[in-house]
Amino acid sequence: MRDHRKLKAFELADKLALLTYSETKAFPREEVFGLTSQLRRAGVSVPSNIVEGCARNTEKDYLRFLDDAYGSAKEVEYQASLARRLSYLKTTHLEEAAAEVARVLNALINSLRKGGD
Repeated sequence: MRDHRKLKAFELADKLALLTYSETKAFPREEVFGLTSQLRRAGVSVPSNIVEGCARNTEKDYLRFLDDAYGSAKEVEYQASLARRLSYLKTTHLEEAAAEVARVLNALINSLRKGGD
């Protein structure tokens, strides 16, 4: 089994999940079941998929979960952009954090597909 705590991607994804919660605290009440919930689910999905992938026995399964984590990171990136354009967020911090997680995950995925690490 792989140790997710040793991955930079997990460390960044965990920070992204925490940032997602703190950044969505002040969203409008009418968004509680909309964008707030959607962003939080996607934000938690990133590190959760990394952890689950690390717990899988095969590299194929590991890569599938990393792919899912990557997709969720891109989802957070878009939704944070939408929230900013709707004036729910004042900064691009969440977008930038999601983009960084996606870059690191993409590099890890590409490395594994080429037979590395």
